Amino acid sequence: MTEISRRSMIAAAGGAIMASPALAQPAAARAAPLPERGAKGADILGPTNDPRAAEEPFTLAPPATDHGTMPNLKWSFSDSHMRLEDGGWARQTTLRELPISKAMAGVNMRLKAGAVREMHWHKEAEWSYMIKGKARITAVDQDGRTFADDVGEGDLWYFPGGIPHSIQGLSADGIDGCEFLLVFDDGGFSEDSTFLLTDWLAHTPKDILAKNLGVPERALGKIPEKELYIFPGPTPGPLSADLMGGAGQIPKTFSHRMLAQEPIRTRSGRVRITDSTVFPASATIAAALVEVEPGGMRELHWHPNGDEWQYYLSGQGRMTVFGSESKARTFDYQAGDVGYVPYAMGHYIENTGDTTLTFLEMFKSPRYADISLNQWLALTPHPLVQAHTGLDPKQIDALPQTKAPVVPS
Repeated sequence: MTEISRRSMIAAAGGAIMASPALAQPAAARAAPLPERGAKGADILGPTNDPRAAEEPFTLAPPATDHGTMPNLKWSFSDSHMRLEDGGWARQTTLRELPISKAMAGVNMRLKAGAVREMHWHKEAEWSYMIKGKARITAVDQDGRTFADDVGEGDLWYFPGGIPHSIQGLSADGIDGCEFLLVFDDGGFSEDSTFLLTDWLAHTPKDILAKNLGVPERALGKIPEKELYIFPGPTPGPLSADLMGGAGQIPKTFSHRMLAQEPIRTRSGRVRITDSTVFPASATIAAALVEVEPGGMRELHWHPNGDEWQYYLSGQGRMTVFGSESKARTFDYQAGDVGYVPYAMGHYIENTGDTTLTFLEMFKSPRYADISLNQWLALTPHPLVQAHTGLDPKQIDALPQTKAPVVPS
């Protein structure tokens, strides 16, 4: 790779990295940036991982507005340990992988058709977004009320802490099973610390199990000796067959059709907000599904109700996070990445590719809330805003008084 081809990544204006054709290429084909901005910096004489550097050009050559020491706010699921099982896999992003992620943790899981994420429960609440495919989910609450539903792409589910549940992959529309994102309301969560039915049975004396279940001890010969976690299960029948009676149905459904919501539409994107006001069961996690068209940007804003945990579904984006004390840092993201914004820090997310940027924002909160920079300025006495910004009064008068969560180029 020539120095000229690497330098072509650096724009003339302040050394900013060009955000078009180079960033739209696959990571392995992109030219790596140099740690230079104008007259500042120098090339690298020692070894360097060019494909990795090309994924995050603003880490090597940050904009002049970046300053100070900010924690890492990015993790890729591609760097997470993959747990392979008979029928699927799981990988996680917790505070062990991303130390700043104290409020929430995430698990990416795949189940083949028929494979079961075995019956289990957690101390933490579980929120999920179905990425691809279809699954059947079941649960029983403390009052013996039951729940079962088939969920597909764009659907959510939420199981409160302590509620036992299961997930089974289905075959539908030519897709063998499903893949989904799980988000838990505690960054210290570990998928390995789940309370599994088979693990409990394997560590309970057989005579106690027999007494509890009302069966002879010889009937327990096939109890697994260790946890199953993910395993091939019986092919599910129609959903109606799994709608158990008990004490009736769960009063607040544990599933929600996020894509069926009418989005907030702007010229450059769409936003769907799902919190407890539209999905009452989701008492501890609020979310937004954001779509940003090329050239568009999730506007400058912050959240007054907690940290933000992001998951990038498609496209390429760039985020600068402002942390007060003159601290700011810029990160580049692509599909499969996790982003994180600590409580109340200002930020934006810009589409730097040539396809739609789609990502999820999650919060440990029953309600979604954000504060728009544009709206704040528009609703503050304009002479005061002019004194702070030096903007022409006509430009201040033109600021929108209502939020436009995605703004155009």
